[in-house]
Amino acid sequence: MSASGGTKAIVAALGANLAIAAAKFVAFGFSGSSSMLAEGVHSIADSGNQGLLLLGGKKAKREATEQHPFGYGRERYIYGFLVSIVLFTIGGVFALYEGYEKIKHPHDLENWYWPVGVLVFAIIAEGFSFRTAIKESNELRGQLTWSQFVRRAKAPELPVVLLEDFGALVGLVLALGGVGLSLLTGNGVWDGIGTACIGALLVLIALVLAAETKSLLLGEAADAHQVAKIREALVDGETVTGVIHMRTLHLGPEELLVAAKIAVQHDDTAAEVARAIDEAEARVRSAVPIARVIYLEPDILRTASA
Repeated sequence: MSASGGTKAIVAALGANLAIAAAKFVAFGFSGSSSMLAEGVHSIADSGNQGLLLLGGKKAKREATEQHPFGYGRERYIYGFLVSIVLFTIGGVFALYEGYEKIKHPHDLENWYWPVGVLVFAIIAEGFSFRTAIKESNELRGQLTWSQFVRRAKAPELPVVLLEDFGALVGLVLALGGVGLSLLTGNGVWDGIGTACIGALLVLIALVLAAETKSLLLGEAADAHQVAKIREALVDGETVTGVIHMRTLHLGPEELLVAAKIAVQHDDTAAEVARAIDEAEARVRSAVPIARVIYLEPDILRTASA
């Protein structure tokens, strides 16, 4: 699965969130709805998150240095993890606090048509952003389910945008429900309940994102399909007769390190082994183009284990 960063989806989400945030704060100012305030802060947090993703993608493109010989590809993972922290604290915890305060001290909504109109506009705008993220993701996920795509994607950007947009759409529906019930019943507690539900949703999404990006930060291997292709490419059946053991590690979404001990014939000359290693590296890079850093150690296979 390609590790494309989904820049188009990030930019679409950023534009939508900035416009929506402005509209939500205007609606909060006219209506006093805590759902609107929580949703406005949520959109500001999401806008900052997309900015972090774009910054991480730019920093990851820096050339390798003597101090960082494997490059800066993991910058994208770091910024993806920062996004989960921002979403948890600024988005989720703030909304939970606002919901608690509104439930404890409810008040009637003023100028109800402002929050309703803004929420409808926001649902439409977020829908377009979500559609863009789905379209970008469909080009990469292949036969994977959506949950498998989020768990297995090596590039953090698209899963982050997908979950953010999904959370935003569900949150908007919850906010609309809270505002609507407050208007129907005349009880502002419903607005607070809607706000608290938004906070709980954002905290849940943030925890999922944190778990996935933490795994990437710790270092994930290539997926099973790529590992099988690398093993097959290493062996030529002549000089390289097998793979004794192998390790793979993502240095970034689009760069894979491969380290393997390969079995060679005991009577091969040093020149033959060196040539076989060069050819094996070329075959691996052809089979899995993101395998850019390859270390191969030749050995004599003395056991049946590989």
